[in-house]
Amino acid sequence: MISWRKHYKRGLIAIGLLLSTSASIYAQGDAKNGEKLFKANCTACHALDKQLVGPALGGVVDKLKKEQNLDTDWLHKWIKDNKALRASGDKYANEVFEKFNKTEMLQFPNLTDQDINDILEYTTNPPAAAPAAEAGAAAATDTNSVAALEAAKKESVNSKIILISLLAIGGLLLWLLLKLRQLVKLQESEELSVLNATRTTSLADLYKRYHFVGKGILVVLGVLAAYGIWNWMMWIGVYKGYKPEQPIHFSHKIHAGENKIDCQLCHSSAKYGKVSEIPSMNVCMNCHRTISEYNGKYMEPGKDKSFYDGEIQKIYAATGWDPAKQQYTGKTQPVEWTRIHNMPDFVYFNHSQHVVAGEQAIITSYNKKNPEAKIDVVCKACHGQVDTMNVVHMANDFTMGWCIECHRTTEVDMNNGYNKEYFKNLHEKLKKQYGSGTKITVDAIGGLECGKCHY
Repeated sequence: MISWRKHYKRGLIAIGLLLSTSASIYAQGDAKNGEKLFKANCTACHALDKQLVGPALGGVVDKLKKEQNLDTDWLHKWIKDNKALRASGDKYANEVFEKFNKTEMLQFPNLTDQDINDILEYTTNPPAAAPAAEAGAAAATDTNSVAALEAAKKESVNSKIILISLLAIGGLLLWLLLKLRQLVKLQESEELSVLNATRTTSLADLYKRYHFVGKGILVVLGVLAAYGIWNWMMWIGVYKGYKPEQPIHFSHKIHAGENKIDCQLCHSSAKYGKVSEIPSMNVCMNCHRTISEYNGKYMEPGKDKSFYDGEIQKIYAATGWDPAKQQYTGKTQPVEWTRIHNMPDFVYFNHSQHVVAGEQAIITSYNKKNPEAKIDVVCKACHGQVDTMNVVHMANDFTMGWCIECHRTTEVDMNNGYNKEYFKNLHEKLKKQYGSGTKITVDAIGGLECGKCHY
């Protein structure tokens, strides 16, 4: 007879196994959800396969267990409130803090235990990426299809050119045959002798007969030449459409369009100064200190991920940043940007005056004149739809006439806080002069005075 103690021991073992299995099932996370959470919360400082601001997190659970004999409970505490964990005197938590230059890691009390389990599952078993060979084959297929389509288009164009050329040659031959026929008939007729009698025999005779026509033609040619020279002179120094290649490729469509980065985050002086300067490389490093590779969905035609990654490496070379060691080496290289918008020395233009005082008035006026291409940022009124440009170009001609036209048609927002105070007395005077219901444009408050823009 089997004793009850033996059954009791077996029962305890079974219950223990069941509990441990349940615990392991609970700890098992969802790698797909973990990937989303990782990208939303962790990628600013961490990657799976390399050190960024913080350590590489690929296989972090196994590493901690093997090297420090720490389980996932420690990781839960670290992720939710690493500051409290360090304050408790935890040895390894303080070692990590010291190792990474005392960089404060963000706290994530909003993440549930299951969220953290999902993230840890992703770091342990990340979803397999599509095989490179398949991706390459697909890309090759797409490339071949595009190439075939382009070749077909070129062949069609060439065929049309050949057909048009043959028709033109045929028409010319037909015209020559008709003229030859007329000459043969003329030679056989009596009219030829009459024509010979009235034929012009010298240039002097020709001039006497047709001098009025000749003088008229000369006058017309002179007027056209003068107009052409004047028009050419008026466009000296106008570079509308100018689109130079820059030493580092910077797509405004990716930064301002896809990622919705505000213009003034990089061009900060536009709001506070005369000039909207080209940002220093340190401004680029505010983001690219942690963003070392391009993972966006948008790709410019003819460019791929490796191209964008290479451009980011140019930023590191210019600033002397070592992404592996996460520190500056001190070896920098100047970046010689090509300036696109550059006013002549005799022209005064203040960005802050337009961006601050004139912002709403300029946007409203522009949208009235361009209802099909409305803008939401004042910068676009002069620089065009920059958030759609892969390579920035000069969108307007920036001539004196262009500026004057804007000043004559842009209504002043007199209720703007800046204008209300600055033009307090002038406002009342303008009301009396133009009437309370009359729209006041920029030219009415001195917008056409020479000294405002030239000094």
